[in-house]
Amino acid sequence: MQGSSSFLKELMKQRLISKMNNKFFELIREKVKGYMNCSGHDFDHVERVYNLAIKIAKKENADLDIIKTAALLHDTAREMEDKKEVSCHAEEGAKIAREILEKTDFPKEKIENVVYCIKVHRYSKGLKAETKEAMIIQDADRLDALGAVCIARMFAYGGQKKRIMHSKAIKPKETYTGESETVVNHFYEKILKIKPELFNTKFARKLAKRRYKFTEKFVKEFLLEWEGKA
Repeated sequence: MQGSSSFLKELMKQRLISKMNNKFFELIREKVKGYMNCSGHDFDHVERVYNLAIKIAKKENADLDIIKTAALLHDTAREMEDKKEVSCHAEEGAKIAREILEKTDFPKEKIENVVYCIKVHRYSKGLKAETKEAMIIQDADRLDALGAVCIARMFAYGGQKKRIMHSKAIKPKETYTGESETVVNHFYEKILKIKPELFNTKFARKLAKRRYKFTEKFVKEFLLEWEGKA
C-alpha cells in the first residue's frame, strides 16, 4: 500500500500527546477504503469490525489507539490475496501497517502491537493471540463471521462466484480448504465451527452466543424449506 507524501504529512500533524485524535483515524479510514472492494470483505466489514472492537475494548480496558488502528488496517491486503498477489492477507497487511505507521507520528511504542494484531487476526490460521488488543481484534473479526450480516455476505459472495446455494449430492468437507463448493457447505465447513466458547473475551463470547444461535437456526430452517418440510 503506497501512501502519498501529502497523506503522510497530514497524518503526522494529527497526534495528541496522550491519545491519537479522531482526525488521524478519519484519514486512515479514507485511505484504506479503496483497498476493500470484494463483497465479503469490503469496507463495510472493516467498519463493523472497528465498531465491535471498540465496544469490546472498552469492556476490557484495552488501548484504543492500537485497537482502532489495527481494526481499520486489518484487511488492507485482502483484495491482494483474492487476486492471488499474496498468499496471506494477514501477513501482508501487517507489513503494510508497519510501513504506514513508521512514516507517521503514531506512537512508536505501539506500532509493534498494531502489527501483531493484524498478523494474527485471521481465523483460518488458528493463531493464538498473546496480547489483549490482538485478542480483541480476533474477536471482533470473528463476530462478523456470525449472524445475519454474515449470512447475507455469504450468499452475496456465493452469487459473485457463481456458487450454488445447496446440493444434497455435495457433502461438506471435514476440513475447510479455503473454498466451499456450496454456500450451505461453507456454514458447516467454517462458520458453525466458530463456536462462542472459542472467543477470547467474556463480552465477545456473550455476543457470539446470540449470533451463533441465529446462524444455526437459519441453516436448519433453510434445509427444512429446501426439502419442502417447512
